[in-house]
Amino acid sequence: MTSVPGVDFPEEQTEAEITLSGRGISVSSRVEFVQGDVVVVRPSVGEFVDQVVVKAGDVVEVFWKNNDGQRALPAEVTDVESGAVLRWRMRATGPAEHSQRRKAVRGRVAVPVSAKYLGTELKGETIDLSEAGLRANFDGYGIPPEGGEKLDLTIRLEEGTITANAEIVRTQARGATWLMSIRFTKIDERDQDKVRRRVFQALREERARMADDASGDLLR
Repeated sequence: MTSVPGVDFPEEQTEAEITLSGRGISVSSRVEFVQGDVVVVRPSVGEFVDQVVVKAGDVVEVFWKNNDGQRALPAEVTDVESGAVLRWRMRATGPAEHSQRRKAVRGRVAVPVSAKYLGTELKGETIDLSEAGLRANFDGYGIPPEGGEKLDLTIRLEEGTITANAEIVRTQARGATWLMSIRFTKIDERDQDKVRRRVFQALREERARMADDASGDLLR
């Protein structure tokens, strides 16, 4: 049976989101190569400075948009190519299907954030942001909070300050810094709109940088 680009797999040189199953991490990427059940992407993972994002054997889902909505393809990472250009090679493990998931688009956004936790205020800066939650580095002290702990967040966007009730997904202690993955449990719809606008601005800036990098590669 003939595969249809954009339906059975994402088209080359388009955007796709790679979601790591069970880890709460989604990474935007550009699809560089598709052949048979193999998909190779160039992920935007510059914010994961010293963190191994994926490794061979990891189970992921590839999401992309087409004219009929959003598609999802289950896959397994088979190889991670590091160096000047980072690429992930994946193998499809099942057929693509229409996705009913409302996509909470994530973008690299660095803005001040504070969190009220057990009567204290933690101060930090976001690494990435979506209307569903964020990851941020906080100045930590004492025992790091565990997953499931509740927070009251204040995020200072250029458009204005927003607040949200939230829950910690996971915390990684790095010396005096806590890297925290956080999901919103209650956020005003107007604040969600502010987050969405800021994320799409970040994605436009990221695409422009990727286009510049690609042009630079061709000129070398």
